[in-house]
Amino acid sequence: MVTILDTVSNRDTDAARPRHPEKAHRPDNPIQRKPAWIRVKAPTSPVYRETQQVVRSNNLVTVCEEAGCPNIGECWSKKHASFMILGDTCTRACAFCNVRTGMPGPVDRNEPTGVAEAVATMGLQHVVITSVDRDDLDDGGAGHFAEVIGAIRERAPGTTIEVLTPDFLRKPGALETVVRARPDVFNHNLETVPSKYLTVRPGARYFHSIRLLQQVKEIDPAMFTKSGIMVGLGEERNEVLQLMDDLRSADVDFLTIGQYLQPSSKHHAVARFVTPDEFKAFEKIAYAKGFLKVSASPLTRSSHHAGEDFADLRRARDAKLGGKALA
Repeated sequence: MVTILDTVSNRDTDAARPRHPEKAHRPDNPIQRKPAWIRVKAPTSPVYRETQQVVRSNNLVTVCEEAGCPNIGECWSKKHASFMILGDTCTRACAFCNVRTGMPGPVDRNEPTGVAEAVATMGLQHVVITSVDRDDLDDGGAGHFAEVIGAIRERAPGTTIEVLTPDFLRKPGALETVVRARPDVFNHNLETVPSKYLTVRPGARYFHSIRLLQQVKEIDPAMFTKSGIMVGLGEERNEVLQLMDDLRSADVDFLTIGQYLQPSSKHHAVARFVTPDEFKAFEKIAYAKGFLKVSASPLTRSSHHAGEDFADLRRARDAKLGGKALA
């Protein structure tokens, strides 16, 4: 069984404001018992506490905690953490997500320095930077992404950087700002198949997200692109295969597929638990369709094993190009 660690509910602000006010009056969706193949251990490693202390001392937010990631024990015990910038409150209200929703506070201008210091202190070889959606900002937070990338480059020049961005819907020029900052990997998750967007991801637009990923390669053909989805939300198998084709048409390099796990009774219900054999089949098909890297398993998440996966990506590209790197 997955152990969900409540690492965020003791914050002082929680008593004053509900975590998901838009979901409070929704009918309950009972949380199903998880199958035997979904298992993680509760963290006991001293390194886990060390990582937690670095995060706290730099006043940072991690998606590991905010999204209730089941892999937090493993990752933090290896000093791997994915930093969530631009605050802990999202302007969207996706039905699957455990990140707090509401009106965000002002942007912390010291955050780039704090993130860079944490990256250097932890000695990270590869770091993932993600964020909440900030529809309230003129650029959706793109300029802040660029500042964080720049600060990490200065403080930890040997660290490779992966960004997992919002869709920057109706934010002209935002994508270009992030790509010009030259992250090593640009990730934007589709999350689910298009037929489920209205109920699962109502604030987003599927083909806008596809186009966003395509534009990254148009601006910088050498930049790795990545996207991920959850399964178990009621999608059909053929819809997943079509989504793979849509991503390949945008020249996306890396696909992640993981099992949706319901954070609370107010979130979207799990339609079914996809078996490990089905994940293996998706992986095989995705590789056949031309992805350089595929990670598909019940506990796959976008940032899980991101450093190792980035190394695999580079090797796969080099092999495809016969050892010749892109300019």
